[in-house]
Amino acid sequence: MEREAMEFDVVVVGAGVAGLTAAIHIKQLAGKAGRDVSVCVLEKGSEVGAHVLSGAVFDPIALEELFPDWREMGAPLNTPATEDRFQYLTPTKAVGLPTPPQMRNHGNYVISMGNLARWLARQGEALGVEIFPGFSAGENLFDADGRLKGVATTDMGRNADGTPGPHFEPGVELHARYTLFAEGCRGSLSGQIIAHFSLAHGRAPQTYGLGVKELWEVAPDKHRPGAITHTVGWPLQSDTYGGSFIYHLENNQVAVGLIVGLDYANPYLSPFDEMQRFKTHPAIRPLFEDAKRIAYGARALNEGGFQSIPKLIFPGGALIGAAAGFMNVPRIKGSHTAMKSALEAAKAVFQGLDDGAPAILENYPRTLKKSWVWTELYRARNIRPAFHKGLWPGIAYSAIDTYVLRGRAPWTFTHREDHKALKPAAQAHKIDYPKPDGKVSFDKLSSVFISNTNHEENQPCHLRLNDDATPIDVNLALYDGPESRYCPAGVYEFLDPEPDGAGRKRLQINAQNCLHCKTCDIKDPTQNITWRAPEGGGGPNYPNM
Repeated sequence: MEREAMEFDVVVVGAGVAGLTAAIHIKQLAGKAGRDVSVCVLEKGSEVGAHVLSGAVFDPIALEELFPDWREMGAPLNTPATEDRFQYLTPTKAVGLPTPPQMRNHGNYVISMGNLARWLARQGEALGVEIFPGFSAGENLFDADGRLKGVATTDMGRNADGTPGPHFEPGVELHARYTLFAEGCRGSLSGQIIAHFSLAHGRAPQTYGLGVKELWEVAPDKHRPGAITHTVGWPLQSDTYGGSFIYHLENNQVAVGLIVGLDYANPYLSPFDEMQRFKTHPAIRPLFEDAKRIAYGARALNEGGFQSIPKLIFPGGALIGAAAGFMNVPRIKGSHTAMKSALEAAKAVFQGLDDGAPAILENYPRTLKKSWVWTELYRARNIRPAFHKGLWPGIAYSAIDTYVLRGRAPWTFTHREDHKALKPAAQAHKIDYPKPDGKVSFDKLSSVFISNTNHEENQPCHLRLNDDATPIDVNLALYDGPESRYCPAGVYEFLDPEPDGAGRKRLQINAQNCLHCKTCDIKDPTQNITWRAPEGGGGPNYPNM
């Protein structure tokens, strides 16, 4: 069956806050100019917000530019930040530390980023943006001159072996004059575009963290709306970058999470189990005792910062938001910078539609580099890589960089690729994680259950191995199978040989469990795993993460 084609002026891939901001602003500009511009947004989640997971303490600076009257419009920023705490944890104590300037949150809001995306979607639809949830963008399309002409959605209803099933529906081609990629961190098509057009040439390698998050309903007497706590130290070793967050939202809800830098060296480390262990700390556990865990999820986040931002434009489109890596790691914030990048891209795209000149997209990186985004990310650029030497050298350098150099050091540190950081198992120590108690700490499968994750089972596996033998011959033999530990959803299991087998263990991929966090695509030591978008609508269904 041939694919149908639909024509738009602009196609946006991804209905997170960056993608929706770009779509909305293009329609705003078109409305002011009295022009009719068609804008389509594709979203692989079953609904807008289903795949959005962030801390999140939100800086509204870019939202103010998009909607100056967002308060009157009812944007879901309901809980102003009221207090900041920064602590160093030992196994038994919590020691208060001065809160770094970047982590002070006066004027910010504790929010659900998924709910903000849902609100933005409603504003976009009111302006005429066409939003298609449940459709994964699975292929980039190019014209004869090599210019991107749009994307195609994934086929629906293929059998596990790739053949068309009884309810097969081919994907649809969406052609556009400009395509904006807002897939978030480690986007599948974004990555292909970056490689195809060599957009990362001359940049430092992108590096990542994994955020594991839960949402709890706590007792009213323990709830402090707007309270923000960050910790470093235990349960992580000093050579592993990471830290926790505890954010008090409205309605007695508390978001708790642990971020682990994916440049960790010990193949026995499990970010999920570190998160569960964190909640058992004597200073943390009382908040969650007799409370109810209501949601769970995980997502990779960009940590490369300024020096890892790729070239932003290419023939036919641009990268915006986390797809390009606009994360300010010291602030633990990227949504405000993502939205600002979307605003500047939208202006350039609208100019291009108006003038008919593809080169006008160059205005996007030009104006972005003159904005507060570039200044903010430039001044923060050396703090994350300073922690490659460990926690205490990183804290010491960060203090000097912040208070003395003020982010203007005449040098720029670089990064190493995360997948190259693992030590062989023979050189590492095993980590004895405590058994979950089912009250404060939990196992992976019960956690995945409350993420509402689901995929149609009889479809091609979206987690592809370049070589089927590598997981056993290299990963298991050399690193003792780190896939089973770095995945926060129990997707990868090393099983004992079948009775009639050849006496070798085998890797089982439980793709049904996949949270779309992208950790396997990032951390696999041989880069043998490739994440591709599954059929639309699959994956987690986060309520208000």
